[in-house]
Amino acid sequence: MAPVNWWLTFLIALLPLVVGFFWYGPLLFHNTWKHEAGITDEMLEGGNMLKIFGLTYFYSFLVTLFLHVIVMHQFGLSGMFGMLPEWNDAGSVLWQDLNALDTKYGMYTRHLHFGHGALHGGAFGLVFVGGIICINSLFERKSWKYMALHTGYWVICLALMGGLLCQFMKLPLPMQ
Repeated sequence: MAPVNWWLTFLIALLPLVVGFFWYGPLLFHNTWKHEAGITDEMLEGGNMLKIFGLTYFYSFLVTLFLHVIVMHQFGLSGMFGMLPEWNDAGSVLWQDLNALDTKYGMYTRHLHFGHGALHGGAFGLVFVGGIICINSLFERKSWKYMALHTGYWVICLALMGGLLCQFMKLPLPMQ
């Protein structure tokens, strides 16, 4: 398994809630969202907010875990070396060799910056998540505005999440 910075992952999983507060809130697209989704104020008042926010965070955490693989190419190393017992020993010859490759070629550090993660996260949001949203929306007979609203939200969320993952993830992580 690829190394994961759990604290960073738990923290970044909060981003969809924060972005959603502004995106779907009164400052930006609250009325557009309600109109396009066919939601009334009465419907919003009747929701179990603990359940909604709790499950939103849980699913955002799962998305963040998967996003590591999308935005950081270095996670391919776990596919090549992850089954070796040396993978779990940060002081092993394997990790010494990987660190030597990083010193020579910038294997870990070359693509670990905000712009790289934001590019991959945003592209993933537009192509993959946006595609799924649009397919479902077509069958639900939703408008293009509805599709653009939700796709735009996820493009921004995933770009920010991917950017922050790449900016603050330091590889290799010492394995426990």
